[in-house]
Amino acid sequence: MSTIGWIFVLVIIATVIGGLYMLRKTANKMPIGEEQMKKIKQRQAELEAQERGRDR
Repeated sequence: MSTIGWIFVLVIIATVIGGLYMLRKTANKMPIGEEQMKKIKQRQAELEAQERGRDR
């Protein structure tokens, strides 16, 4: 393989590794405010109550 081919392969590998690193670094960093968390828990409780009502 020519030198240009090897450079191209190295650039692709570096891009993939860099993308995976950035994905890992930014994962699970979604700050949720206290008010939003209350709404989420309330909605979840409502859905669970609906599901229990349907199961009867």
